[in-house]
Amino acid sequence: MKRFFVAVSTLVVLLSSCGQQSEPVKEFDYTQYVNPFIGTDFTGNTYPGASVPFGMVQLSPDNGISGWDRIAGYFYPDSTIAGFSHTHLSGTGAGDLYDFSFMPVTFPYKEAAGDLGIHSKFSHDEEGAEPGYYWVNLKDYGIKVELTSTERTGIQRYTFPKSDAAVFLNLKKAMNWDFTKDSQVEVVDSVTIQGYRMSEGWAPDQRLFFVTKFSKPFKAFNMDTTEILYPADKRRTGTAYVARFDFDMNEGEQLVVRTAISGVDIDGAKKNLAAEATTNDFDGYRAAAKSMWNKELSKMTAVGPNHDDLVNFYTGLYHSMLAPTIYSDVDGRYRGPDMKIHQTDGWIDYSTFSLWDTYRAAHPLYTYMHPERVKDMVLSFLAFYDQSGRLPVWNFQGNETDMMIGYHSVPVIVEAYLKGIKGFDAEKALEACVNTANIDEYRSIGLYKKLGYVPYNKEGESVSKTLEYAFDDYAIALMAKAMGKDSIYNDFYRRSQFYRNQYNKETGFMQPRDDKGNWIANFDPKEYTEHITESNGWQYVWYVPQDVEGLIEMVGGKEPFAAKLDSMFTLVPEENEELPIFSTGMIGQYAHGNEPSHHVIYLYNAVNQPWKTQQYAAQVMNDLYRNAPHGICGNEDCGQMSAWYVFSAMGMYPVNPVALRYEIGTPLFESVSMKLDNGKEFKVIAHNFSKENIYVQGVKVNGQVYDKSYITNDQIMSGATVEFEMGNKPGPVWYNNY
Repeated sequence: MKRFFVAVSTLVVLLSSCGQQSEPVKEFDYTQYVNPFIGTDFTGNTYPGASVPFGMVQLSPDNGISGWDRIAGYFYPDSTIAGFSHTHLSGTGAGDLYDFSFMPVTFPYKEAAGDLGIHSKFSHDEEGAEPGYYWVNLKDYGIKVELTSTERTGIQRYTFPKSDAAVFLNLKKAMNWDFTKDSQVEVVDSVTIQGYRMSEGWAPDQRLFFVTKFSKPFKAFNMDTTEILYPADKRRTGTAYVARFDFDMNEGEQLVVRTAISGVDIDGAKKNLAAEATTNDFDGYRAAAKSMWNKELSKMTAVGPNHDDLVNFYTGLYHSMLAPTIYSDVDGRYRGPDMKIHQTDGWIDYSTFSLWDTYRAAHPLYTYMHPERVKDMVLSFLAFYDQSGRLPVWNFQGNETDMMIGYHSVPVIVEAYLKGIKGFDAEKALEACVNTANIDEYRSIGLYKKLGYVPYNKEGESVSKTLEYAFDDYAIALMAKAMGKDSIYNDFYRRSQFYRNQYNKETGFMQPRDDKGNWIANFDPKEYTEHITESNGWQYVWYVPQDVEGLIEMVGGKEPFAAKLDSMFTLVPEENEELPIFSTGMIGQYAHGNEPSHHVIYLYNAVNQPWKTQQYAAQVMNDLYRNAPHGICGNEDCGQMSAWYVFSAMGMYPVNPVALRYEIGTPLFESVSMKLDNGKEFKVIAHNFSKENIYVQGVKVNGQVYDKSYITNDQIMSGATVEFEMGNKPGPVWYNNY
């Protein structure tokens, strides 16, 4: 059987007739296993363009029209490109950004009415992408466009036919939720322009500045300006700029366009450009971006017989590093939620935190692969707390969007603290967690504290909010206990048990109840309502990761719990049943396309039926992740869908991230190793591995027979070797406890 080995290259000794010589082998190219087009079709909402790990810039093509499928700017089934903008969200359900959109053309150029505007046709046969690089041929103009980036600068290279040509910079254009409030383009000299774009959308007050350098002087320019009127009340908010820069281009002549951005001011953009992109060496920037990606991807080494599995795995790692995004400039300045300019002190400020999604698996993955960045992310949270009075929920571009629920920066902070990540003030971090969890006027937290649940007649998404507040409170309790804060521990552990108040023993589900304690009438657990966040009763009944044993007891014991899990995976929606857009990747009522279901497969371990965890984990990995544009079965959500796959492919998953333990599933590869920041290496080996042999027959840790259902953080950090013996039939119940 042919095997694809991904391994770290070392020095080899070459013998020649001239004697013994040592020559370095080229760095192994992990990026060959990354397909940036995965997720650009169906519901993935990813973009294929150029970025570096956690970069401020996401330089990517935009199809030019709005729509939920085009929230990342690009949708694989489309055939038009109307610009290349510098900011994008990866895999979210929210359409915003698309700042600083450039479009090269030759005369006469094509312009359509409506949203599309100036554009070109393109074909996927003349398009390609790899980490840090994207290219496409604009068919209507014969222009090859190439994109690459540094952390804060986007670099474009256009190869023209002999032509009268132009480059448009459109600061008026806005798509989806985005709206241009004001903009400016200023010509500094014949190769330099600068300006800003102020916009609102999902984030209410976005302020971005830019400086652009052309590699060749433009012969003329034109500024088309229009007054911007706010749609609601027709008041003027500013001016919309569409700038055109004209060039005479020879056959095969190339134009390099370097654009640095900043959330602070034009001076910040100038400093970013001076620090990161001072020459027109496009190939050099592309090589540097590729090297940055290889450095990060090489922290995981996978070996297996299936090429597509490797592509899915390394693309998952890649997607996990497109967010959060760097937000501070090279000089450490950044704009806070108070819209004031602040200064870091030896750390990097981050933004774009999809915390309702990413606290589950993406942030646990970062603690192993990027502990220094985790420290800076926690410092970013604490700065946000100082400047706004609470920890972030879903923030980007210096704004709080308040999208989704809970206060899930809490488990990210707590996990970092419990795993020993240093560099932030633990006392202040606990204070921020406690104070955020006690803002009584915020989303009925006061009622939650008073009643022990969120009443549905006072607050939307009441069931989900109760359950998620309870988990976050559990995280606070753990941190307080570790710090010797007994009073805080007792209070928040008590609150972590509030999930019990949401469970109706008569129906067997977490059910909405009013402020008088009455259960909502005619409750249907299959129904999607405003009382449960992006899910139904079947999907949220399992959301008690902090107390699985307590949930089992409440349901009636292990056998009823296992039977209820079986029903979850076998209760198939009716053929004529209309499911919401977030209910994708369905196995019965399990919806892998949305985060509330992500831990459920691993709950079979708790009821002594681990083979069912293994069966369903293998089914999801093999059927719902594909090396294709439609290869992600739901919104990628800033890395969470991918982080689930990465952990699961290693044969484990963090059901409860702050418990620092990983429930055992089924490995997807013959071996996976993970380099740790402490210099050690954690290894997973699967003996007798094949696509058919998905069932674990036994486990050894460091050569010793192992009988628990989970691997601990301490074992991982010690550089343990976990060995699975695999087979094609369910193995014994080899766990002796949960």
